[in-house]
Amino acid sequence: MQNTFRLRGFQIEDLRRVTEINRECLPENYTDFFFIDLFRRFPEAFIVAEEDGKIIGYIMCRVEVGLSNFGLGGLVRKGHIVSVAVVPEHRRKGVAEAIVEKATENMKTRYGAKQCYLEVRVTNEPAISLYKKLGFEVIRTINGYYADGEDAYLMSKRL
Repeated sequence: MQNTFRLRGFQIEDLRRVTEINRECLPENYTDFFFIDLFRRFPEAFIVAEEDGKIIGYIMCRVEVGLSNFGLGGLVRKGHIVSVAVVPEHRRKGVAEAIVEKATENMKTRYGAKQCYLEVRVTNEPAISLYKKLGFEVIRTINGYYADGEDAYLMSKRL
């Protein structure tokens, strides 16, 4: 199946549409300042997918220094996938897979990340399946991670 969407870097003028998608798709919503701050600090890790000139999904990430999730010892640069969303009518078309792959590659090549991690709701089986397909593994469960009290899986992969 031929992809009908394209990936490109987020631009400031995309903010309104990205925040609409965030509010439509996810219970965790962020301020405009938060989106802009991550974009300014890690522009190569903030990617949108668009089809026919309309944004249909996004991924927003940051790069941090911290202890390895794999017991590698010492501090490492880690990519953190903060938020990923694809509008419902464009799911199961490879959009999320493509933007996660592009963002993780950029975090590795542009920012020197050695691994990447994310948090995902334990009930979000489609996302968990996608992340496992992309090489992420469940490291641990974080009890009560989300504002509504739901647990999250911490998932990570080496880059």
